[in-house]
Amino acid sequence: MTLTPMDIQNKEFAKGFRGYVQEEVNDFLDRVSKEMESLLKESLDLKAETSKLSEKLAHYNKIEETLHNAIIVAQETAEEVKRNANKEADLIRREAEKDASRMVEDARYKASRILSEHDELYKQAQIFKMRFRSLIEAQLSTLEMEDWMQDEEETQESKG
Repeated sequence: MTLTPMDIQNKEFAKGFRGYVQEEVNDFLDRVSKEMESLLKESLDLKAETSKLSEKLAHYNKIEETLHNAIIVAQETAEEVKRNANKEADLIRREAEKDASRMVEDARYKASRILSEHDELYKQAQIFKMRFRSLIEAQLSTLEMEDWMQDEEETQESKG
């Protein structure tokens, strides 16, 4: 059973021979009662404050848990973004390699075609050169024949 300030204040002691001075006992009991009342009030205030602080602590624990979960989600999202960026970079790299390979193939094809055209033009130039040489040689032969013909004409004129 707990002792209350009222229990202290209402306590009556039996009177005995040579007992305590009743007024001093009553004054002391009043002081003890007031002190106990003050301590009980302080205890209730502390319990109320403890309750408020416990509620705040629970609230802050919830906030901490929420922040912790948010951090985890943010980390997972960052990892996902990183994985997607790496995939996209890989895709871009592969596309660039394909484009580069296609450009190299096109350049090789064009170079091959240009070399073929060059060879063809070289052959045509050689043929032209041979034909031109033949033409010039034929013309030279004709010229030489004309000289021969002129000598013959002169001999015929002198005969005639």
